[in-house]
Amino acid sequence: MARYPSIPRIYNYLKDIPKVEKMYVELERWGGALVNQLDTRDLQVDSKPSTKIYSVTTITDIGSPRKGDIAYAASAGKFKGYVSTTATQAWANLN
Repeated sequence: MARYPSIPRIYNYLKDIPKVEKMYVELERWGGALVNQLDTRDLQVDSKPSTKIYSVTTITDIGSPRKGDIAYAASAGKFKGYVSTTATQAWANLN
């Protein structure tokens, strides 16, 4: 499945215009290299875990939580998820 668009092949229309054909070939090469870099970066990002799961006595024991982190607060007996938006940064009960 292609995640990024490709440049349409129009070689037949460019055969009579050498400078334009050369530019097109260079643009296609550059685009291919860019897609390769994007695919590599996507693979790196997709292979990272999306959350950290903590087991703590209280959620205040977690210094710098990130959006999507999950904690089991033993003192409360609850699982909590960290929610971070422009308006809110807080732990929300999951159970």
